[in-house]
Amino acid sequence: MLSGEEVIARATKVAAAFRATSRGSARAGYSVYLILLHNTARRQPWGIYVGQTVRDPDQRFDQHKAGYKASGAVRRFGVQLLPDAVAHLNPMERWESIELEEAIAAAMSAGGIGWVEGGH
Repeated sequence: MLSGEEVIARATKVAAAFRATSRGSARAGYSVYLILLHNTARRQPWGIYVGQTVRDPDQRFDQHKAGYKASGAVRRFGVQLLPDAVAHLNPMERWESIELEEAIAAAMSAGGIGWVEGGH
């Protein structure tokens, strides 16, 4: 069973392998974000949510927690935003944020983080 710190370290390592080719372009206004999840009812209680947004990721996390266009997993189990893990990617163009959201979620699942939400 991984601790929260181990999940953060693995998620950061996985995200570091990705690059955003549209970072800093004229239309770059989207972000990919990661949220640490914790649910003690699960066999592996710590997990990661992967999302993408045009909003500031801090604001989007607050929206999830408030129930606005929320992922149920983040609303109920979201612990903290992990901005440092994806800072090297943001901001980027919309098309790339959608592609990277899915790719990062898949890589996290394959990378030993057993509980991954989002990525769609």
